[in-house]
Amino acid sequence: MSTSRATSRAISRALPVALAGALIVLLGCSTGGDGDAPATPSAAQAPASTVLEPAPAPASTEPAQRRAGTRTRTASLSIPSIGLKGLRVIPYEGTTDDWPGTRIQDRGVAASPYGDHGGVGPGEVGNYLVTAHRLSAGGPLRNLPSLDVGDAVLVTSGGKVYTYKITETRQTSFRSERSLAEQRAAVPGSPGKRPTKAMITLSTCATPEDNAAGNYWRDDKSNPEHRIDKVGVLVPSAASE
Repeated sequence: MSTSRATSRAISRALPVALAGALIVLLGCSTGGDGDAPATPSAAQAPASTVLEPAPAPASTEPAQRRAGTRTRTASLSIPSIGLKGLRVIPYEGTTDDWPGTRIQDRGVAASPYGDHGGVGPGEVGNYLVTAHRLSAGGPLRNLPSLDVGDAVLVTSGGKVYTYKITETRQTSFRSERSLAEQRAAVPGSPGKRPTKAMITLSTCATPEDNAAGNYWRDDKSNPEHRIDKVGVLVPSAASE
């Protein structure tokens, strides 16, 4: 009788331990943790070493980004009738004869503004603006005032030559917002008008003419009141890029 009771007690003590061990084994197989060996995959599971490829992204419906065109390229300006050859034209975002443009001109080269306040690139529909000094920094446009109607202006950009023909002479006043707007307009002289042609405005100071008239007004960049502008239109045979 005592032996039977001892056996029963041993079984009662061992049973909770055995159940606890089985429970730990079951939990270890179902969860796995850092450092645990991976459980054997079922047929519905991918092996742990398999790298799943991401699903392909849907095709974009956005339009392709537009090409920058010629407005951000450095160009070269030649005007045979006044002996000008290969003058560098540096594009920048701004307006005619602002501080960035003046600093470019002070290096003895030409500046070409573009952006929200006017200005396009060579060969583009609109007003290609080019400014340079007449007297200082080597005076690259010293002979611009003698440019006549019909004279050719050659602009080389991106390996292509754009030929413009001069059509008129204009004068711009730094003391008139209206006059500046006319110079910078997409159609020179006509602010607000929609352009249909590729045009060019070459601009330089009228310092000798203003001084001769007794007009010694200067702005904060030492510009005289007036500028001489030569306006031209792109020859049709060279209009396409």
